Amino acid sequence: MTEPGATRATAQAGPAPWQISEIVRLGALPVGIVVLLLIFGFVEPRVLGLDNFRNIAVQTSYLAIFAMAQTVVILTRGFDLSLGYTVSLVSIVAAMTMVAVGDGAAAIVAGIAVGLAVAAVIGLVNGVLVAGLEINPLVTTLGMANIVMAFASTVSGGFPVSGLPPGLTQWLAQATFLTIAAPIWFALLIYIGLTLTLRATKFGRYLYIIGANPRAAVAAGIRARPVLALAYVLCSLLTAMGAILLTARTGSGEPTLGGNLTLQAIAAAVVGGVRLSGGEGGVGAAILGALFVTVLSNGMNMVQIDGYLQQICLGLIIIVSLFIGRDVSRR
Repeated sequence: MTEPGATRATAQAGPAPWQISEIVRLGALPVGIVVLLLIFGFVEPRVLGLDNFRNIAVQTSYLAIFAMAQTVVILTRGFDLSLGYTVSLVSIVAAMTMVAVGDGAAAIVAGIAVGLAVAAVIGLVNGVLVAGLEINPLVTTLGMANIVMAFASTVSGGFPVSGLPPGLTQWLAQATFLTIAAPIWFALLIYIGLTLTLRATKFGRYLYIIGANPRAAVAAGIRARPVLALAYVLCSLLTAMGAILLTARTGSGEPTLGGNLTLQAIAAAVVGGVRLSGGEGGVGAAILGALFVTVLSNGMNMVQIDGYLQQICLGLIIIVSLFIGRDVSRR
């Protein structure tokens, strides 16, 4: 017999785009983005140039993919600290596979397939440890981050992998359709697919229910462990897609490609309104958060703010967003 609390949690959990907290946040973010642009534009007029707007759009598309990946696991009260190093490893193994196979579409397909397979294994291991063995996501993904980082450095010898098929960059980075760059189209397709997954499938609804109230989810008869494990696999697969697009942009496999993407992706998701307490938020808000973080990073780069100070700003943004989210949820 299902507990009343479980029934209420099941009925209430799920994507809730019209909650007051999300409406406030979605309304405030565009204002914040405009304010940032005006401030940075006052210091450096090039910030408000058309070329820079195009650059911001493309940069946002990459970060949006990683923010959407983090959103999947954050909805379940977890996160993936191995995301950045997964990007690096996928970039390396995909590039090495392409070089080994040779030029042409076959090499590109093979490289993408191997990259996705490696990411799926990383996600599966994370999922099994978190869901099956009930190890804390922080400990699990932090440990995995170190393992993946070691693999990325060892496999590549610490050097970039060059000689990739020209078609990779031409098709996945330089191509345009209706004057819109390919990375933006890929981010849009991922957004549509993930939105449908979260809103129109049992798996998506279960993610919200598990994040909102794990005990009620179990009482309601939901097999939480497979769903939770699959969430980490999906997160890693989305991460791999972003990694391949970044590899196409750079034209080489880079062992340091992941850089600060983990922090930026978490910041984008949290700023967009995805609660670390689980069960609330969506990919649309994460994309808007990615735009905010990209505008901030782009502006700080153009006015030549030190990289360490930029990391401090991102950390402060996460803290402030969490505080605001907590304050709104108490009302």
